[in-house]
Amino acid sequence: MTATLPPCPQCSSEYTYEMNSLMVCPECGHEWVPGEAGAAEEQVVRDSVGNVLHDGDSVTVVKALKVKGSASGIKAGTKVRNIRLVDGVDGHDIDCRIEGFGAMQLKSSVVKKV
Repeated sequence: MTATLPPCPQCSSEYTYEMNSLMVCPECGHEWVPGEAGAAEEQVVRDSVGNVLHDGDSVTVVKALKVKGSASGIKAGTKVRNIRLVDGVDGHDIDCRIEGFGAMQLKSSVVKKV
């Protein structure tokens, strides 16, 4: 066998093998489709009106949000500067810091690019 198989994208193990159309890592158990490795890294996040968001953008909250543990929530129109795009939980794909509330995660569907 002259073809070399790619290493595991999760643990970088060199002992990967093919199983039907998937690649499998015996060390960590990760399975992936070989052609989709680059597509998974490329993340396109859009705001509530369809604008593409990037790290460092400024956004405005478009609807009032309730915050757990706080008597008042985040009002619509609150400006958030210097956002970071992350692979969050439950669709929360923006990591940011809001004055008066601190660090938190937001969904891109509740913000609009400034």
